[in-house]
Amino acid sequence: MSTGLIIALIVIAAAVVVVAAALTLRARGAHGGRDLKRRFGPEYDRTLARHDGDTTAAERELAERVERHGSLRERPLEPAQREQFAARWTAAQERFVDAPREAVTEADRLLAELAAVRGFPDGGRYEEQLAALSVHHAHHVHGYRHVHRVARAGVSGQDGDRADTEEMREAMVEARALFEELTAPEGRTAGHDGGTATERPPARTTDRTDRAHGRRESRSPLPWALNRRHAKGS
Repeated sequence: MSTGLIIALIVIAAAVVVVAAALTLRARGAHGGRDLKRRFGPEYDRTLARHDGDTTAAERELAERVERHGSLRERPLEPAQREQFAARWTAAQERFVDAPREAVTEADRLLAELAAVRGFPDGGRYEEQLAALSVHHAHHVHGYRHVHRVARAGVSGQDGDRADTEEMREAMVEARALFEELTAPEGRTAGHDGGTATERPPARTTDRTDRAHGRRESRSPLPWALNRRHAKGS
């Protein structure tokens, strides 16, 4: 066998190895992307939009979140803790009618405290806490992001930054979904793909009007839902 033929065979073999490696990496990347999209759901789309459609950058960020927080194990709530958090959330909902901005601020504070009790990073590190929550509660974490942004709107005193009452109401509604997941009994929290491991009733809330008339507590998912006619402006 001539030297030239040997060299040609070596080059061909090297080319085959390179092509095979490239195809393998591409297949793994596609599979990883599908896994991330399934795990993060709407959070995947929000991250992709924030990176202006750059899939590689978005998936790198999400993969880093999983690497940092994927091993986190949530601490269960004691029954007394669950009752206390539920009572505070109900109070915030009822307060919305007369003081929407204060109610939203309390909801933001309450979610930060609740997440910390469950074992997530402390609320003083909001971005890190949000990132950890997005790994384990991706389908509802936007509610926390929304209520936090609305609670801080106008803090600088600039009226143009202040959220209106309708936006504050929407933020409270969205944030409630994450609150329910974080206060759900063990084994009843939603999975990463958005499915629910075990069905659970909505968090128990009390309608102020019903209580005033001596009627029993309501179990409607949103007995406190407000409309523009009832809610006062901030």
